[in-house]
Amino acid sequence: MSSEAIKLEHITKIYKLYGRNRDRLKDSLGLTKKKCYTEHYALRDVSMEIHQGETVGIIGVNGSGKSTILKIITGVLSATSGTMEINGRISALLELGAGFNMEYTGLENVYLNGTMLGFSEEEINERLQDILDFADIGEFIHQPVKTYSSGMFVRLAFAVAINIDPEILIVDEALSVGDVFFQAKCYHKFEEFKKLGKTILFVSHDLTSIAKYCDRVILLNKGVKLAEGTPKDMVNMYKKLLVHQLDEETLEDVCEKSDIVEHTADGKAWKDHFETNPKLLDYGEKQAEIVDFAIIDQYGQYSSIIEKGSTCQVKAKLTFHSQVKNPIFTITIRNKQGTDITGTNTMFERVETGTVEAGETRIVTYTQRIDLQGGDYLISLGCTGYVGDEFKVYHRLYDLVGMTVLSDKDTVGFYDMNSVITVENPAERQG
Repeated sequence: MSSEAIKLEHITKIYKLYGRNRDRLKDSLGLTKKKCYTEHYALRDVSMEIHQGETVGIIGVNGSGKSTILKIITGVLSATSGTMEINGRISALLELGAGFNMEYTGLENVYLNGTMLGFSEEEINERLQDILDFADIGEFIHQPVKTYSSGMFVRLAFAVAINIDPEILIVDEALSVGDVFFQAKCYHKFEEFKKLGKTILFVSHDLTSIAKYCDRVILLNKGVKLAEGTPKDMVNMYKKLLVHQLDEETLEDVCEKSDIVEHTADGKAWKDHFETNPKLLDYGEKQAEIVDFAIIDQYGQYSSIIEKGSTCQVKAKLTFHSQVKNPIFTITIRNKQGTDITGTNTMFERVETGTVEAGETRIVTYTQRIDLQGGDYLISLGCTGYVGDEFKVYHRLYDLVGMTVLSDKDTVGFYDMNSVITVENPAERQG
């Protein structure tokens, strides 16, 4: 048997885009010799090999062709050109609703999906209890799936996908719907599959999961395979792609490290490299105003994706409209639930800021090692102070910008204590 579970050679997928419906009809009936459509390349000459027993991730910005290539592998779509070889039974969880009849009950859909995958009724019966236990949706299994919540739906779909003994499991972003406990159960199943030598092809925007579970990662962009390599290397390249800093030199050496520097030669404001939260809370008397901000990773790149354990910088640029004595510059990091995880300011850190005159600018740089657990966070920036005994808020931007911490090892709580654990056997020491 071939060592490749999946082998794609020069796969191209072209969609015809019509300006008018009548052009589509005329083209389908062959009534015109003139080209009445434009071609969109969802994939362009993509080749890849997935070896048996590997867990491979596919990442890329929206529209890069990730879901298209999975649909071609699973037979949902046909490639325009290229060849494909599959060795092993595939079970796929591509999107909510795929392969389910919304009018059928959950139980009926279990048998429907099992039959579509080539199982007999007896074989499905053997696996039924495992499916029901994993889905854990109780009596809803006898209700039409159109009545299910999205969470219940994905629980059942994933339970079916992983309990029909696949040799190749393909998952496309489906886990983002389930609750945290169900996600933990799914990832535990991933670990079991890896130990059993199953092949997993995994598409996700959750870079922490990509880094933790994948042996190798493939980076797509605009239908083209840019590169493949270790999760760390490909995530670094993806981060540069997000802020338009991916060039030929980067392609040649995606992991070349450098000191933290300010990459502002492109003439852009720092904040133009980031997506600002449209629901941020902006208030204050505006004697001082935050006019720019940036997050700079350990490689000196603008990036909102930071590796756990690395040192990064958060920068704020402020313009002063009035004289301010001893301004206090602040930063706070909150989780998605709105809980303040940590924060500091120049007063806590005993940094003297002096008197700032109207028209002057200050750049504040917060440099820190990030030991937060993997996940998504929100950064808030501010400038406050005192006039006599009265506390003043000059400018605050709450939940200004998101930051993703990429981790391949999480511990309990918000922060990693970076513990060193030793275990001794006293009997061996006495001997």
